[in-house]
Amino acid sequence: MTTTLPYAQLFAFTENVFRSLGCPAEDATLATETLLSADLRGVDSHGVARLIGYVRLWEAGRINATPRVGVTYETPSTAVVDGDGGLGLVVGPKAMRVALDKARQVGTGWVSVKNSNHFGIAGYHAMQALAHDMIGVAMTNASPLVAPTYSLERLLGTNPIAVAVPAGEQPDFVLDMATTTAANGKLEIAQRKQQPIPEGWAQDAAGAGSTDPNAVKNGGALLPLGSATGSHKGYGLGAVVDIFSAVLSGANYGPWVPPFVAFLQPAANPVGQGLGHFFGAMRVDAFRPADEFKAHMDNWISTFRAARAVEGQHVLIPGDPERETAAVRLLEGIPLLDPVMRDLESLGRKFGVQL
Repeated sequence: MTTTLPYAQLFAFTENVFRSLGCPAEDATLATETLLSADLRGVDSHGVARLIGYVRLWEAGRINATPRVGVTYETPSTAVVDGDGGLGLVVGPKAMRVALDKARQVGTGWVSVKNSNHFGIAGYHAMQALAHDMIGVAMTNASPLVAPTYSLERLLGTNPIAVAVPAGEQPDFVLDMATTTAANGKLEIAQRKQQPIPEGWAQDAAGAGSTDPNAVKNGGALLPLGSATGSHKGYGLGAVVDIFSAVLSGANYGPWVPPFVAFLQPAANPVGQGLGHFFGAMRVDAFRPADEFKAHMDNWISTFRAARAVEGQHVLIPGDPERETAAVRLLEGIPLLDPVMRDLESLGRKFGVQL
Protein backbone atom coordinates (compact mmCIF):
# COMPACT_ATOMS: atom_id res chain seq x y z
CA MET A 1 0.00 0.00 0.00
CA THR A 2 1.04 3.57 -0.65
CA THR A 3 0.07 7.02 0.61
CA THR A 4 0.38 10.00 -1.71
CA LEU A 5 1.42 13.34 -0.20
CA PRO A 6 1.64 16.70 -1.97
CA TYR A 7 5.20 17.83 -2.66
CA ALA A 8 4.74 21.05 -0.66
CA GLN A 9 3.49 19.12 2.40
CA LEU A 10 6.40 16.68 2.25
CA PHE A 11 8.84 19.57 1.73
CA ALA A 12 7.59 21.46 4.81
CA PHE A 13 7.79 18.34 6.98
CA THR A 14 11.29 17.38 5.83
CA GLU A 15 12.59 20.93 6.21
CA ASN A 16 11.28 21.07 9.78
CA VAL A 17 12.95 17.75 10.62
CA PHE A 18 16.29 19.09 9.38
CA ARG A 19 15.79 22.26 11.41
CA SER A 20 15.05 20.07 14.45
CA LEU A 21 18.54 18.60 14.03
CA GLY A 22 19.96 22.10 14.40
CA CYS A 23 20.53 22.85 10.72
CA PRO A 24 20.46 26.59 9.94
CA ALA A 25 17.33 27.59 8.01
CA GLU A 26 19.17 28.00 4.70
CA ASP A 27 20.86 24.60 5.05
CA ALA A 28 17.60 22.90 6.03
CA THR A 29 15.92 24.26 2.91
CA LEU A 30 18.85 23.24 0.72
CA ALA A 31 19.00 19.74 2.21
CA THR A 32 15.26 19.29 1.67
CA GLU A 33 15.39 20.44 -1.95
CA THR A 34 18.30 18.12 -2.63
CA LEU A 35 16.69 15.12 -0.93
CA LEU A 36 13.21 15.50 -2.42
CA SER A 37 14.59 15.95 -5.93
CA ALA A 38 14.98 12.16 -5.83
CA ASP A 39 11.32 11.59 -4.97
CA LEU A 40 10.19 14.03 -7.65
CA ARG A 41 12.27 12.28 -10.30
CA GLY A 42 11.07 8.82 -9.29
CA VAL A 43 14.29 7.72 -7.58
CA ASP A 44 12.37 6.72 -4.47
CA SER A 45 15.30 4.78 -3.02
CA HIS A 46 17.28 7.99 -2.48
CA GLY A 47 14.58 10.39 -1.37
CA VAL A 48 12.60 10.94 1.81
CA ALA A 49 12.81 7.21 2.55
CA ARG A 50 16.37 7.98 3.64
CA LEU A 51 15.44 10.83 5.97
CA ILE A 52 15.38 8.53 9.02
CA GLY A 53 18.86 7.31 8.07
CA TYR A 54 20.26 10.85 8.20
CA VAL A 55 18.59 11.40 11.58
CA ARG A 56 20.12 8.22 12.97
CA LEU A 57 23.58 9.27 11.74
CA TRP A 58 23.09 12.65 13.45
CA GLU A 59 22.02 10.90 16.66
CA ALA A 60 25.16 8.77 16.44
CA GLY A 61 27.29 11.93 16.23
CA ARG A 62 28.36 11.22 12.66
CA ILE A 63 26.70 14.25 11.01
CA ASN A 64 27.53 17.84 11.87
CA ALA A 65 24.35 19.93 11.53
CA THR A 66 26.29 23.22 11.44
CA PRO A 67 29.31 22.54 9.22
CA ARG A 68 31.76 25.18 8.06
CA VAL A 69 32.12 24.06 4.46
CA GLY A 70 35.24 25.56 2.91
CA VAL A 71 37.97 25.34 0.31
CA THR A 72 41.25 23.95 1.65
CA TYR A 73 43.26 24.02 -1.57
CA GLU A 74 42.67 25.53 -4.99
CA THR A 75 44.00 26.63 -8.36
CA PRO A 76 42.09 28.80 -10.87
CA SER A 77 40.21 25.74 -12.17
CA THR A 78 40.36 23.21 -9.29
CA ALA A 79 39.62 22.98 -5.59
CA VAL A 80 39.40 20.63 -2.65
CA VAL A 81 36.41 21.28 -0.38
CA ASP A 82 36.22 20.10 3.25
CA GLY A 83 32.61 19.35 4.20
CA ASP A 84 33.33 19.48 7.97
CA GLY A 85 31.25 16.33 8.51
CA GLY A 86 28.08 18.00 7.26
CA LEU A 87 25.10 16.58 5.44
CA GLY A 88 26.14 15.65 1.92
CA LEU A 89 22.80 17.14 0.90
CA VAL A 90 24.28 20.52 1.89
CA VAL A 91 27.99 19.97 1.25
CA GLY A 92 27.38 18.73 -2.31
CA PRO A 93 25.48 21.77 -3.60
CA LYS A 94 27.95 24.16 -1.96
CA ALA A 95 30.88 22.36 -3.57
CA MET A 96 29.13 22.39 -6.94
CA ARG A 97 28.79 26.17 -6.60
CA VAL A 98 32.58 26.37 -6.27
CA ALA A 99 32.92 24.39 -9.53
CA LEU A 100 30.42 26.70 -11.26
CA ASP A 101 32.21 29.84 -10.03
CA LYS A 102 35.53 28.56 -11.35
CA ALA A 103 33.98 27.63 -14.69
CA ARG A 104 32.58 31.16 -15.04
CA GLN A 105 36.05 32.57 -14.54
CA VAL A 106 38.27 30.20 -16.53
CA GLY A 107 35.96 27.94 -18.56
CA THR A 108 35.98 24.81 -16.40
CA GLY A 109 35.85 24.02 -12.70
CA TRP A 110 36.73 20.73 -10.96
CA VAL A 111 36.13 20.13 -7.26
CA SER A 112 36.95 17.08 -5.14
CA VAL A 113 35.31 16.86 -1.71
CA LYS A 114 36.30 15.18 1.56
CA ASN A 115 34.71 14.89 5.00
CA SER A 116 31.14 14.67 3.70
CA ASN A 117 28.20 12.25 3.90
CA HIS A 118 25.63 10.74 1.52
CA PHE A 119 24.61 13.47 -0.95
CA GLY A 120 21.32 12.18 -2.39
CA ILE A 121 21.07 11.63 -6.15
CA ALA A 122 24.04 12.59 -8.28
CA GLY A 123 21.78 13.98 -10.99
CA TYR A 124 20.58 16.85 -8.80
CA HIS A 125 24.12 18.19 -8.46
CA ALA A 126 25.04 17.82 -12.12
CA MET A 127 21.83 19.60 -13.15
CA GLN A 128 22.86 22.77 -11.29
CA ALA A 129 25.04 23.58 -14.31
CA LEU A 130 22.20 23.59 -16.83
CA ALA A 131 20.81 27.04 -16.03
CA HIS A 132 24.25 28.53 -16.73
CA ASP A 133 24.73 26.95 -20.17
CA MET A 134 27.27 24.61 -18.64
CA ILE A 135 27.77 20.86 -18.65
CA GLY A 136 27.65 19.43 -15.14
CA VAL A 137 29.37 16.33 -13.77
CA ALA A 138 28.81 14.75 -10.34
CA MET A 139 30.17 11.60 -8.72
CA THR A 140 30.40 10.19 -5.21
CA ASN A 141 31.80 7.15 -3.50
CA ALA A 142 29.60 5.25 -1.08
CA SER A 143 29.45 2.51 1.54
CA PRO A 144 31.33 -0.64 0.44
CA LEU A 145 28.59 -3.02 -0.72
CA VAL A 146 30.00 -4.01 -4.12
CA ALA A 147 32.30 -6.92 -4.93
CA PRO A 148 34.84 -6.21 -7.69
CA THR A 149 35.02 -8.81 -10.45
CA TYR A 150 35.86 -12.25 -8.95
CA SER A 151 35.90 -10.87 -5.39
CA LEU A 152 34.01 -12.21 -2.39
CA GLU A 153 34.84 -9.02 -0.48
CA ARG A 154 32.85 -5.79 -0.66
CA LEU A 155 35.34 -3.07 -1.58
CA LEU A 156 33.41 -0.41 -3.52
CA GLY A 157 30.15 1.49 -3.25
CA THR A 158 27.46 1.91 -5.89
CA ASN A 159 29.52 4.99 -6.84
CA PRO A 160 27.16 6.86 -9.22
CA ILE A 161 28.05 9.09 -12.14
CA ALA A 162 25.83 11.91 -13.43
CA VAL A 163 26.33 14.15 -16.46
CA ALA A 164 23.88 16.93 -17.39
CA VAL A 165 24.09 18.61 -20.81
CA PRO A 166 21.99 21.65 -21.82
CA ALA A 167 19.87 21.57 -24.96
CA GLY A 168 17.80 24.22 -26.73
CA GLU A 169 14.23 23.34 -27.68
CA GLN A 170 14.62 19.73 -26.59
CA PRO A 171 14.66 18.71 -22.90
CA ASP A 172 18.16 18.60 -21.41
CA PHE A 173 20.23 15.41 -21.49
CA VAL A 174 20.64 14.07 -17.92
CA LEU A 175 22.47 10.80 -17.31
CA ASP A 176 22.33 9.59 -13.70
CA MET A 177 23.48 6.03 -13.10
CA ALA A 178 25.03 3.80 -10.50
CA THR A 179 28.10 1.82 -11.53
CA THR A 180 26.37 -1.31 -10.21
CA THR A 181 23.71 -3.31 -12.03
CA ALA A 182 21.25 -1.86 -9.49
CA ALA A 183 21.57 0.61 -6.64
CA ASN A 184 21.29 -0.71 -3.08
CA GLY A 185 18.19 1.41 -2.63
CA LYS A 186 16.38 -0.81 -5.13
CA LEU A 187 17.13 -3.80 -2.91
CA GLU A 188 15.69 -1.82 -0.01
CA ILE A 189 12.49 -1.22 -1.99
CA ALA A 190 12.30 -4.95 -2.81
CA GLN A 191 12.75 -5.70 0.90
CA ARG A 192 9.87 -3.37 1.80
CA LYS A 193 7.68 -5.00 -0.86
CA GLN A 194 8.93 -8.49 0.10
CA GLN A 195 9.73 -9.23 -3.54
CA PRO A 196 12.67 -11.10 -5.12
CA ILE A 197 15.27 -9.13 -7.07
CA PRO A 198 16.23 -9.87 -10.69
CA GLU A 199 19.16 -12.11 -11.57
CA GLY A 200 22.39 -10.18 -11.90
CA TRP A 201 21.81 -7.64 -9.15
CA ALA A 202 23.59 -9.40 -6.28
CA GLN A 203 25.63 -12.38 -5.19
CA ASP A 204 25.42 -14.35 -1.96
CA ALA A 205 28.23 -14.82 0.57
CA ALA A 206 29.67 -17.68 -1.49
CA GLY A 207 29.75 -15.61 -4.68
CA ALA A 208 26.76 -17.27 -6.36
CA GLY A 209 24.06 -15.19 -8.03
CA SER A 210 21.04 -14.54 -5.81
CA THR A 211 17.48 -13.21 -6.16
CA ASP A 212 17.13 -12.73 -2.39
CA PRO A 213 16.65 -8.99 -1.62
CA ASN A 214 18.45 -9.64 1.70
CA ALA A 215 21.50 -11.24 0.05
CA VAL A 216 23.74 -8.25 0.74
CA LYS A 217 22.54 -8.01 4.35
CA ASN A 218 23.42 -11.68 4.76
CA GLY A 219 27.06 -11.33 3.71
CA GLY A 220 26.70 -11.12 -0.05
CA ALA A 221 27.42 -8.16 -2.31
CA LEU A 222 26.02 -6.03 -5.08
CA LEU A 223 27.39 -6.74 -8.55
CA PRO A 224 29.11 -4.14 -10.73
CA LEU A 225 27.38 -2.95 -13.89
CA GLY A 226 27.58 -5.76 -16.45
CA SER A 227 27.12 -8.47 -13.77
CA ALA A 228 27.96 -12.00 -14.90
CA THR A 229 29.38 -11.25 -18.35
CA GLY A 230 30.79 -7.74 -18.13
CA SER A 231 31.29 -6.74 -14.50
CA HIS A 232 34.84 -5.59 -15.21
CA LYS A 233 33.33 -2.54 -16.92
CA GLY A 234 31.21 -1.50 -13.96
CA TYR A 235 34.10 -2.32 -11.63
CA GLY A 236 36.36 -0.02 -13.63
CA LEU A 237 33.85 2.82 -13.63
CA GLY A 238 33.23 2.45 -9.88
CA ALA A 239 36.97 2.49 -9.25
CA VAL A 240 37.38 5.74 -11.21
CA VAL A 241 34.62 7.37 -9.15
CA ASP A 242 36.30 6.21 -5.92
CA ILE A 243 39.67 7.61 -7.00
CA PHE A 244 38.32 10.96 -8.24
CA SER A 245 36.07 11.42 -5.19
CA ALA A 246 38.33 10.23 -2.41
CA VAL A 247 41.93 9.42 -3.28
CA LEU A 248 42.10 12.84 -4.94
CA SER A 249 40.46 14.75 -2.08
CA GLY A 250 41.64 12.96 1.07
CA ALA A 251 38.34 11.22 1.86
CA ASN A 252 38.02 7.56 2.74
CA TYR A 253 38.05 5.16 -0.18
CA GLY A 254 37.32 1.50 -0.90
CA PRO A 255 36.49 -0.55 2.22
CA TRP A 256 37.17 2.42 4.52
CA VAL A 257 34.18 4.47 3.32
CA PRO A 258 31.85 4.97 6.33
CA PRO A 259 28.57 3.04 6.17
CA PHE A 260 25.32 4.99 5.70
CA VAL A 261 23.54 2.94 8.36
CA ALA A 262 24.15 4.21 11.88
CA PHE A 263 24.25 0.75 13.50
CA LEU A 264 27.48 -0.07 11.64
CA GLN A 265 30.58 1.71 12.86
CA PRO A 266 33.10 3.38 10.55
CA ALA A 267 36.42 1.60 10.07
CA ALA A 268 38.72 1.84 13.08
CA ASN A 269 41.69 2.73 10.85
CA PRO A 270 40.38 5.37 8.42
CA VAL A 271 42.59 6.41 5.52
CA GLY A 272 40.85 9.75 5.06
CA GLN A 273 37.97 11.96 6.21
CA GLY A 274 34.34 11.03 5.61
CA LEU A 275 32.86 10.31 2.18
CA GLY A 276 34.17 11.90 -1.01
CA HIS A 277 32.49 13.56 -3.98
CA PHE A 278 33.69 14.95 -7.29
CA PHE A 279 32.06 17.76 -9.27
CA GLY A 280 32.75 19.34 -12.62
CA ALA A 281 31.37 22.27 -14.58
CA MET A 282 32.27 23.13 -18.17
CA ARG A 283 31.11 26.33 -19.83
CA VAL A 284 29.79 25.38 -23.25
CA ASP A 285 31.06 28.62 -24.79
CA ALA A 286 34.56 27.65 -23.75
CA PHE A 287 34.31 25.16 -26.65
CA ARG A 288 31.86 26.69 -29.14
CA PRO A 289 29.03 29.27 -29.08
CA ALA A 290 26.35 28.06 -26.68
CA ASP A 291 23.42 28.60 -29.08
CA GLU A 292 25.23 26.68 -31.79
CA PHE A 293 26.01 23.83 -29.42
CA LYS A 294 22.44 23.62 -28.12
CA ALA A 295 21.03 23.57 -31.64
CA HIS A 296 23.22 20.57 -32.39
CA MET A 297 22.23 18.94 -29.09
CA ASP A 298 18.60 19.35 -30.20
CA ASN A 299 19.49 17.60 -33.45
CA TRP A 300 21.34 14.84 -31.59
CA ILE A 301 18.44 14.27 -29.19
CA SER A 302 15.70 14.34 -31.84
CA THR A 303 17.68 11.97 -34.05
CA PHE A 304 18.06 9.39 -31.31
CA ARG A 305 14.50 9.79 -30.08
CA ALA A 306 13.15 9.24 -33.62
CA ALA A 307 15.20 6.07 -34.21
CA ARG A 308 13.28 2.97 -35.28
CA ALA A 309 12.61 0.85 -32.22
CA VAL A 310 11.54 -2.68 -31.44
CA GLU A 311 7.80 -3.23 -31.39
CA GLY A 312 6.06 -1.67 -28.42
CA GLN A 313 9.09 0.39 -27.37
CA HIS A 314 10.69 3.74 -28.18
CA VAL A 315 14.21 5.05 -27.78
CA LEU A 316 14.68 7.07 -24.60
CA ILE A 317 17.07 9.94 -24.00
CA PRO A 318 18.79 9.91 -20.59
CA GLY A 319 16.63 11.99 -18.27
CA ASP A 320 13.32 11.39 -20.08
CA PRO A 321 11.68 9.07 -17.51
CA GLU A 322 12.77 11.18 -14.54
CA ARG A 323 11.57 14.43 -16.15
CA GLU A 324 8.19 12.92 -17.00
CA THR A 325 7.81 11.53 -13.48
CA ALA A 326 8.66 14.91 -11.93
CA ALA A 327 5.97 16.64 -13.98
CA VAL A 328 3.35 14.16 -12.78
CA ARG A 329 4.41 14.12 -9.14
CA LEU A 330 4.48 17.90 -8.85
CA LEU A 331 0.79 17.85 -9.79
CA GLU A 332 -0.42 14.62 -8.23
CA GLY A 333 1.89 14.18 -5.24
CA ILE A 334 4.58 11.73 -4.17
CA PRO A 335 3.63 8.11 -3.42
CA LEU A 336 5.18 6.66 -0.27
CA LEU A 337 5.22 3.00 0.74
CA ASP A 338 3.75 2.12 4.14
CA PRO A 339 7.16 1.42 5.78
CA VAL A 340 8.34 4.87 4.68
CA MET A 341 5.18 6.51 6.06
CA ARG A 342 5.70 4.75 9.38
CA ASP A 343 9.27 6.05 9.53
CA LEU A 344 8.13 9.60 8.78
CA GLU A 345 5.37 9.42 11.37
CA SER A 346 7.89 8.25 13.97
CA LEU A 347 10.13 11.20 13.11
CA GLY A 348 7.15 13.52 13.44
CA ARG A 349 6.47 12.20 16.93
CA LYS A 350 10.17 12.38 17.88
CA PHE A 351 10.57 16.04 16.91
CA GLY A 352 7.01 17.27 17.32
CA VAL A 353 6.70 18.00 13.60
CA GLN A 354 3.34 17.75 11.84
CA LEU A 355 3.36 15.49 8.76
